[in-house]
Amino acid sequence: MAQKARMTVDRDFRIGEVDKRIYGSFIEHLGRAVYTGIYEPGHKTADELGFRQDVIDLVRELNVPIVRYPGGNYVSNFYWEDSVGPKDQRKPRLDLAWRTYEPNAVGINEFSKWAKKADTSIMMAVNLGTRGTSDALNLLEYCNLDTKSEYADLRRAHGDKDPYGIKLWCMGNEMDGPWQFGHKNAREYGHLAAETSKAMKTMDRSIETVVCGSSNVDMPTFGTWEAQVLDEAYDYVDYVSLHQYWGNRANDTADFFAVTDDLEYFLHSVIATCDYVKGVKHSKKTINLSFDEWNVWYHSMQQDNEDMENLPWRSHPHLLEDIYNYEDAIVDALALIKFLQHADRVKVACLAQLVNVIAPIMTEEGGPAWRQTIFYPFYLVSKYGRGTALQPVLSCGDHATSKHDHVTDVEAVSVWNEEKEQLAIFAVNRNTEEPVEFEADLRGFEGYHVAEFAALEGDDMKAVNTKDCERVKPIRRTDAVLDGGVLKTVLKPASFVTIVLEK
Repeated sequence: MAQKARMTVDRDFRIGEVDKRIYGSFIEHLGRAVYTGIYEPGHKTADELGFRQDVIDLVRELNVPIVRYPGGNYVSNFYWEDSVGPKDQRKPRLDLAWRTYEPNAVGINEFSKWAKKADTSIMMAVNLGTRGTSDALNLLEYCNLDTKSEYADLRRAHGDKDPYGIKLWCMGNEMDGPWQFGHKNAREYGHLAAETSKAMKTMDRSIETVVCGSSNVDMPTFGTWEAQVLDEAYDYVDYVSLHQYWGNRANDTADFFAVTDDLEYFLHSVIATCDYVKGVKHSKKTINLSFDEWNVWYHSMQQDNEDMENLPWRSHPHLLEDIYNYEDAIVDALALIKFLQHADRVKVACLAQLVNVIAPIMTEEGGPAWRQTIFYPFYLVSKYGRGTALQPVLSCGDHATSKHDHVTDVEAVSVWNEEKEQLAIFAVNRNTEEPVEFEADLRGFEGYHVAEFAALEGDDMKAVNTKDCERVKPIRRTDAVLDGGVLKTVLKPASFVTIVLEK
């Protein structure tokens, strides 16, 4: 017998405006993300700068408004000066983070041009690991200022008359992690980030900055790290970062689908810590969240670690090239729903990463670019999840998994685009065994009709896509019934649906 779920949607039950930057992504100088990913001069689709047009087309399809660059762990030993100017004068470097060889054939000059071609903007990270405030200021001047001064003049000498106008800056990366070069304790890092952000905002008052939060929810310093860093930096930064990756190492699909319950705990805890510091400081300012690394990541990890140990200093090796399956796509859909449920505080989020490296887009060197399974939930939510997130009033059954109790069968949220007179409902049936009879009370949306009903459904949790075959992609359904202001349909086990209504 099918389970039941009922959702009430009302335009007055508002969570907050959806910041389009929650559909951001990430390009790091890691593996084949850059070389043979976005950049392959000899490819048949390459443009005059060597960028693959087939990849740009897929990035545009995802409608990614911001891309974090150039790392990631890579940034903590990044010498930005090596990545600008005439290519024949650039210094190659050994990247310590991933133990690879970096030719610096692509740098800030080129990436700024790629971003324009891909209809996106840059979220720039500065090196607060092995470098510091003065280098961050020099980089900011190079990128953003139109002054008659050393580094602005240097950008112009390199052929870029106009500033890049980068508005969002990361104060380092995962500085709580002992694996990070230049790792610091919370007080040291918080002070450095505060001073760097303060100086950068003096130079360019239009920018916003992101301070490093915990690298994941399981860090032993989680909580105290955020509290101490924000105690130092609260007045000078705008966002605190969160990072989290998930995996199904135990091959337990039902429990894998419960990871967003842990994500809820993570978000709630960081929000509470931000507001605690706000109260202690008697501040009127609110710190919001930048979830600037998130995804499923576990398929390739063991092999990657062995390769980095035994085969160091290669140029653009195959690293972190997870081939995603059906259940991974469902988990990514759940994460996107969770971010929308917290749209009042989650203002930036970056799917890590964008091309080849734990990515929705894969490329073959000299061959095609193709969509992984996780491409599709991101595409659907990015396309239709723009507007005002509405508080889901949801009643449904629950179930227990091996490590989680009271896992709701359904996770759902809705987004109302007032300008387009469009309402989108995103829902996942986390019950892997039973369908759910789903009802949505939409009586506050008189005159609306179902315009689109896309469903990601499947029986094979391990199904993958390849360059030759897309086994996992949305199907169009026509069986949603809207009668008397109540929408009715059935959510198949382990499925994700996007239902779009228009007036």
